[in-house]
Amino acid sequence: MRNAALALIIGFCSLAAIDVANAEDGSDNPRARDLGIPFDGQPGPLNAITDVAGVHVGHQTIIEGEGAWNAGEGPVRTGVTAIFPFGDDPAAVAYAAYHVLNGNGEMTGTIWIDESGTLAGPVMITNTHSVGVVRDAVTEWSLEKTGGLLAWSLPVVAETWDGPWPPYGGLNDINGFHVKKEHVFAALDGAKGGPVTEGNVGGGTGMICNEFKGGIGTASRQFSVGAEQYTLGVLVQCNYGRRDWLRVAGIPVGREISGATICYDGDVPEGRIEPACESGDDSSRRPELGSIIVVVATDAPLLPHQLERVAQRVTLGLGRLGSSASDSSGDIFVAFSTANKVAFDDKPALVQTLANPNLTPVFVATVEATEEAVVNAMVAAETMTGADRYRVPRLPHDELVRVLRKRGVVK
Repeated sequence: MRNAALALIIGFCSLAAIDVANAEDGSDNPRARDLGIPFDGQPGPLNAITDVAGVHVGHQTIIEGEGAWNAGEGPVRTGVTAIFPFGDDPAAVAYAAYHVLNGNGEMTGTIWIDESGTLAGPVMITNTHSVGVVRDAVTEWSLEKTGGLLAWSLPVVAETWDGPWPPYGGLNDINGFHVKKEHVFAALDGAKGGPVTEGNVGGGTGMICNEFKGGIGTASRQFSVGAEQYTLGVLVQCNYGRRDWLRVAGIPVGREISGATICYDGDVPEGRIEPACESGDDSSRRPELGSIIVVVATDAPLLPHQLERVAQRVTLGLGRLGSSASDSSGDIFVAFSTANKVAFDDKPALVQTLANPNLTPVFVATVEATEEAVVNAMVAAETMTGADRYRVPRLPHDELVRVLRKRGVVK
């Protein structure tokens, strides 16, 4: 229904195992531009949300068990992702706003964002049934980091669905509540600037996007307003869409890609309708059952009402990719500005803002970066087999390039 520091956790107590093979997290994989896919706009040096100075990202990935699904025990394919506006400062405040395209989802803390126009602390992303433990853990972590001086905590925690949804399968034993406080602490403590790992990582570990393996993706844009240069970055947890809707560079590639399908690598469990992998059936069977969370960061000086307009533009980036925001989709977006930090020093301060007629470059950057971040997530993600040997294929790079080359998009 719903739709970098790395960790591969084989067993609950293996939190110390931070150095991970790259096969599951996609850290050695190419990105969309490496395949020759053209995108509009000028990315920042990393083409990531961390191109916005001060923004840090941390992941904790939980991959545990294989074979038959045993509710409460596994297999486990999930995690948690943290995005900080200002390093790992648990109390730093930024102007912020959010937008709901379709509301079959959750993002805690939004009432206070609405009321105050501010975001305090990190944005967290996880699976649907782990929102509560992540929220509580962020509060406890923040209290520890501030020596108990944190006055209050209303963490922002968002989710997408990574479990089975009969009659369709899923990668993660979502009702086993496998995300624990320790995992949240690890994601928060591991957050850093620099390159962001994409694909099967953090909260995106068990996610499916357009019937291919999805997960975490990011991109950025640099733009100017008059003589001033600014940066905007986007991070997505993509878990939405149908294969036949997928568009890349304006081309309906999902209709033409062959040889990859969601299937069971073994016997099909009773009551499930997706095929066994050995059947060779590559037809699209799933309805649109997913969701997407999008985080937008910028160093452009924007006030909350302007950031709300920025968050709304995420919808246009998703529209380029073929999203229709179905009834069962949780499409929720939050945007924040790292400018005007002085406004929260508890004393009179002057704040800056772009005039409304100068916002168009910000809007364009949001649309462009959102589009590319989703494609980056799908390109980075690896084929994954989870509960009940449910196998979700990666977006096949060779097939994607073949289709785009045939249409003259990739040379």
